[in-house]
Amino acid sequence: MSANAKTNSSTRISGEKKIGIILGSDSDLPYMKNAIRLLQEFNIPFEIEVSSAHRTPHRTVELVKDFEKKGIQVIIAAAGGAAHLPGVIASHTLLPVLGVPITSALSGLDSLYSIVQMPSGIPVAAFSIGSSGGVNSVLFALEILALDDKELKEALVEFREKQKMGVLEKSSRLKEKIKNQAIEL
Repeated sequence: MSANAKTNSSTRISGEKKIGIILGSDSDLPYMKNAIRLLQEFNIPFEIEVSSAHRTPHRTVELVKDFEKKGIQVIIAAAGGAAHLPGVIASHTLLPVLGVPITSALSGLDSLYSIVQMPSGIPVAAFSIGSSGGVNSVLFALEILALDDKELKEALVEFREKQKMGVLEKSSRLKEKIKNQAIEL
């Protein structure tokens, strides 16, 4: 992202937090680090908390209500195991809730099923298991925010272009290695 895009985005939102993140445990943080870095790259202020749907249910609901009062527009909830956190959050707000299943004893499938199998009427957007799910949840949240933010939309277009160029560069390097027989086939 260009320095200009960063400056514009930080000016645009003036430090007002737009994204709230709730982790079910501090052990979920390693899976969300790349997601947090991405928010920082886009200069999107966010608030992050740890709260358990099972051990601190009242605190979880209080955090959701606090996020609403602060003007948070999207909540990302990451949890492993039973992973009821995104669903509990969604049952207490009309804000979009993005659920990130964290790798657990059953390779994260238990977490994924807990998030994706919500009853009709309480939607949660479910993402892939682990770090890639965290990154995609942030990109999805940014796309939601970009619906009425032209500068953020432009920054996302630039991000995608940068990704495309990275793939094309890797393809070119691979072809060159094969041409020079630097790779055994």
